[in-house]
Amino acid sequence: MEKRPQTNNLGSLFVALNGLPMAEIKSTLELAMEKAKKFAISEKEKKEIEQKEMLQRATSLFHRYKEGRLPLNEILREIEKMENKTAAAVKELLGSQWIDALSLDNENESLLKGIESLKQRRIDEIEQEFYPLLSQYLKEKEKVNEDVEGQLIEALKKEGISGSAVELKIEGDELWEKEKEKLDQRYRGPLKEFKERLRNL
Repeated sequence: MEKRPQTNNLGSLFVALNGLPMAEIKSTLELAMEKAKKFAISEKEKKEIEQKEMLQRATSLFHRYKEGRLPLNEILREIEKMENKTAAAVKELLGSQWIDALSLDNENESLLKGIESLKQRRIDEIEQEFYPLLSQYLKEKEKVNEDVEGQLIEALKKEGISGSAVELKIEGDELWEKEKEKLDQRYRGPLKEFKERLRNL
């Protein structure tokens, strides 16, 4: 029995392409080259893919914790299951996201607990500086609310609108937005300093 000559992959490709119009041959060759490129990932591309995957993991944990869908002990357990290199990167990314999320307008206790757990050290000393800052901000915010409410009531009175039936919603009002921005501007510096201290622990 006569043996057929063996062909390499490239030869097989040309055999498969035999008889096709030139445009189709070109298109098929391009697809073959693109497919080959997918298997030749550079070290830089590999690192970028790994970084994206770690960021996705950290972001998923961030949202699940912030929304109350995953307790802190479960987050730490998930991180412990990861390889050492991945776990260290996810910890750093997650901690940074939690620090970024700290705000004078929102609840921060759960975020601070999470940061403390990832840092594996007490942050009481820094917290003692944060809560007076938060308290002062909230007092000034309340004062802004009262002042804006008073100005809006006076404006309505001038238009002949008054009485207990009048309900004011100051948040979102143009005047309130302006005064709130002024207040936030004064506290951005101290809040940024607090966050930097947490990052440097």
